[in-house]
Amino acid sequence: MTPGCRGRELSARSDALQGMLACCELCPHRCGVDRLSGETGRCRTGRDAQVASWGPHPGEEAILSGTRGSGTIFFSGCNMHCCFCQNHDISQRACGRIVSARQLADIMLELQHIGCHNINLVSPTHVVPQIVAALVLAAPELRIPLVYNSGGYDRVDVLRMLDGVVDIYMPDMKYSDAEMGARYSGVADYPDWNQKAVQEMHRQVGNLRIADGVAVQGLLVRHLVLPHDLAGTAGVLGFVARALSKNTYVNIMAKYRPAYRAHAHAELSRSINAAEFRAAVGIARRLGLTRLDR
Repeated sequence: MTPGCRGRELSARSDALQGMLACCELCPHRCGVDRLSGETGRCRTGRDAQVASWGPHPGEEAILSGTRGSGTIFFSGCNMHCCFCQNHDISQRACGRIVSARQLADIMLELQHIGCHNINLVSPTHVVPQIVAALVLAAPELRIPLVYNSGGYDRVDVLRMLDGVVDIYMPDMKYSDAEMGARYSGVADYPDWNQKAVQEMHRQVGNLRIADGVAVQGLLVRHLVLPHDLAGTAGVLGFVARALSKNTYVNIMAKYRPAYRAHAHAELSRSINAAEFRAAVGIARRLGLTRLDR
């Protein structure tokens, strides 16, 4: 978080974001529900954020976890409904502990106190107002980078409210084909919103910068390879190379396995094979993307 986005500026943004909860349009779904009164939309979250768990995470990308772990805060709920979600017990249920802004701020400061390299906000899209309200309280003491770890289905105008607040953006780029987004994640317009959002993230923080082996600022794109190339890897990586930068740090992930409701789709009922993963990496290299985490 930049020194210029603290105090009055951060408080003003917090007030504006809180006002957006009255007729919620925080994400592209634009549900229009009054979350201040406890109504819920696609994300199943009302006025307050729900936190499923928090703690130092050694299993994130090595440049985030470092030697002391990434300070992950897993928010319950999600604005996407991926049929293969490996965290479906958190993302698709209204579970977890309801936290106030003060409690969320204390969690952030606790993670810093125990030595985590960063504060890693997992599935933050639907709770941006609650996060910023907590940052108003935590910012005077917070000294480690803030990571925005999202599914990539974000609105640009909301992301602009985070300019100077977020240090590291780590969005998914799940699909290059709108039909696949509709079929497997319930979002028919995913590529359009996703690409615009990632461009805004890159505008704010630029290419990933690393100091002493740990990320300190910038963009890190995640792309999960799906069986039968259902994610449209060439389209995703082609956009990254063309519209962002060939110096973009990209994590091409081979960890897909059938989970949640994936078995309802025969084409998703198996893990990816070595040839599919090699093909994805080959595409990245041919496009000139060399900063690959895999």
